[in-house]
Amino acid sequence: METKNWNIDTAHSGITFSVRHMVFAKVRGRFGTWSGAIRLDPDDLTQAIVEVEIDAASIDTGVNDRDEHLRSADFLDVDRFPKLRFRSRRVERIDDERYSVTGDLTIRDVTREVVLKAEYGGRAKDPWGNQRAAFTASTSVDRREFGLTWNQVLEAGGVLVGERIDIELEVQAVEPAASQAA
Repeated sequence: METKNWNIDTAHSGITFSVRHMVFAKVRGRFGTWSGAIRLDPDDLTQAIVEVEIDAASIDTGVNDRDEHLRSADFLDVDRFPKLRFRSRRVERIDDERYSVTGDLTIRDVTREVVLKAEYGGRAKDPWGNQRAAFTASTSVDRREFGLTWNQVLEAGGVLVGERIDIELEVQAVEPAASQAA
């Protein structure tokens, strides 16, 4: 096969994260608004190119006050930096299902290389005749490397917000019908 553009179906995909809170617990959240595309040859995933753009203001942890704080200049500063971005640079095959995706993650206009541990779920035709491919991926980043340094020292020791953010992705990509006709 050849490499073609596939759209990420955000209705059947998600970007979630978790971070330590008060040293011993975790807070989980997600981004509700984002888009992306994959340049993909399903027979040779090492040729894939992934691009994702996330609306920083769409952060959602289920608590309005916390979400407003995360949108503020203390964290994402969404007024100045409305988008988070990821663009892959290379994909390496580990085995038939597992891959390593290296790319650039940009938060608050700071770009750092990250490595995603990815798993290929396979591909199939959906009930409407569209080709779909599924992937899961995860990585961890140190939020301080992106300028997310706000914190509060706890009286009992430790800090309010952990430094490591664990990120998980569930992605369904859809091959546009025009590409299928070729």
